[in-house]
This record gives sequence, C-alpha cells and structure tokens, in this order.
Amino acid sequence: MLSVVLPAYNEEKMIQKAADTIDRILNAEKIPYEIVFVNDGSKDRTWEEIERAAGRNPNVTGVNFSRNFGKESAMYAGLASASGDCCAVMDCDLQHPPEILVEMYRLWEQGYEVVEGVKHSRGKESALHKASAGLFYKLISSAVKIDMSRASDFKLLDRKAVNALLDMPERNVFFRALSSWIGYRKTTVEFDVQERTEGESKWSTKSLIKYAVKNIVSFSTVPMQCVTVAGVFVFLLAIVLGIQSLVRYFSGHAVEGFTTVILLILIIGSIIMISLGIIGYYIAKIYEEVKGRPRYLISRKLERRAAGKENTEPAGHGKPADD
Repeated sequence: MLSVVLPAYNEEKMIQKAADTIDRILNAEKIPYEIVFVNDGSKDRTWEEIERAAGRNPNVTGVNFSRNFGKESAMYAGLASASGDCCAVMDCDLQHPPEILVEMYRLWEQGYEVVEGVKHSRGKESALHKASAGLFYKLISSAVKIDMSRASDFKLLDRKAVNALLDMPERNVFFRALSSWIGYRKTTVEFDVQERTEGESKWSTKSLIKYAVKNIVSFSTVPMQCVTVAGVFVFLLAIVLGIQSLVRYFSGHAVEGFTTVILLILIIGSIIMISLGIIGYYIAKIYEEVKGRPRYLISRKLERRAAGKENTEPAGHGKPADD
C-alpha cells in the first residue's frame, strides 16, 4: 500500500481538492493507498476540512498538532503515522503534481527504494523570490555537499528508508537532505512545479533565509569551519601588518595615525562577534537536542477506518527526538 503524506498549514481550501485528486488518480491505476494529512497548527479551518474529507473517504487519515511545529516536523509525523509499504511526501497545495505519484510507485515496484522528485522548472515566481531561492540552494548545496539546486520534498520512500529516517535521534532534521544521505537504491523523476489554484505561498524571503540557516546548521558544520578560516585569515593579516610596522619602524618611517588602529580593531572585533554568534547558534541547537523535547505534540488523530465504520480520534504525543 502507498501512504501519501501531506503537511498542511492554513490550507482549508485545498484539503478536499487534494484528497479527491489523489483518490481519482490512484484508483484509476488500481494502486491501494491511504492519505495522511498533518495539520501543522493552522489558524483556519484546515482540521475541520480534514475531518470532513476523512468522513467522505475511509482512506483518509489525519494528524492534528497542538500548535505550529513547522513543515519538517509535520512530514515526520506523517511518516510516523503512515502504515504503507512505501510512503510519498508531497505538498498539500498540489504544486507537486499528483500524477507523478503513479510513476514513482511503478519505479518502487521495480525495486527502487528512494524515488526523488526533481524540479524541471520552478513555475512562476517573482524575481526577488527566484533570486533568494537560488542563493539559498547554492549556500545549502555547498554546505551539505549534496546538489540541492533541483531538489524538493516530493519523494517516495520504501518502508526501510522511512524507518531509517524515523530512527534518527536528532530533533532538528532536514528531510530533503537526510532522505538523500541515507543512501539505498535511488532514482529521480522530473516534474514541473504547478501553479497554486487556491491560497498563497507560505514562503517569503525572510522565511527562506531562516529555513536555510536552520537546515545548514542541523546538517553541516561548515559555518563552524568558517570561524576557523576567519581566525586563520586574521592571524595571517596580523603577521603581515606586524612585519610591515616593524620594517617601517626600523627604517624611521613608523606608521602614524589613529585611523589604521581603529580600522583593525573594528575588523577584528566584527570577525570575533560574528564567530561568537555562529558558535552560540550551534550551542543553542545542542541545548535543544540535550533537552530531548519531542519534535511535535499531537492533540488529535484520525485513524484509518474500514468502510462503514466510524473514525476514532485518540489524543496522543509526538515521537520524541531521542527515540
């Protein structure tokens, strides 16, 4: 069975449409499936729409967070709740074309354990958003040593790959990179990002920057290495300036001027403060991991039901980060 995980934040207008579209496509191909919606603390009627969709279709299940925990947590909660032999993750706004699920599933039947959706085109975007997204992917690709330029969260994973991800103890996770890092037999499928038919994108330039910083730190130590490089650079600069000053002093042409000293202090002080900020951010993330708080908390959950039976809605807790 194929489990389709759809994180949702303020997507009340897309829940039923997503459920109906996926149901139509997979039923036409006779692919057994379940749909797992994860409501990530939406402020609109997203959860009510998930309940309504589950009432209409016994293959629809739902997880409702106690508050907003972020898309990464929502994807992991959906994977933890899924019961399929393979699991696909896609966006609830259908910008990831559901038709590609069929191709992904057929490739899984051929023995592939990780099927990655890669972007052939990004669809219509503003110049600012495209530029910021391009910079983000360049930074994160160089940091995690994986080509993320066309990567997406649109993937299909075999059960063993899903279990490998869920068994990882860290709380701060980067699904897009970790699903590539785990290995297994892998292939890719190209897709064109579709236009939204309802609502608007939740991603802004500010959120992309925050997303980039968080995921680079969670998956890479490159920023810490930059601190070392900066320290070496300042040390070499100090040696050069020291030699220059001594030469001028002994030749009777000592450098005079308050400006040079101030500039050196400002440069060195700035590098020190930036370095301390990077180190402090890593320490904060270590602190979050040490506390061992769960990745998410579940307030309600809709279990998959047989046709003609009522859904049950037990409350529960999310999977702890150190499981």
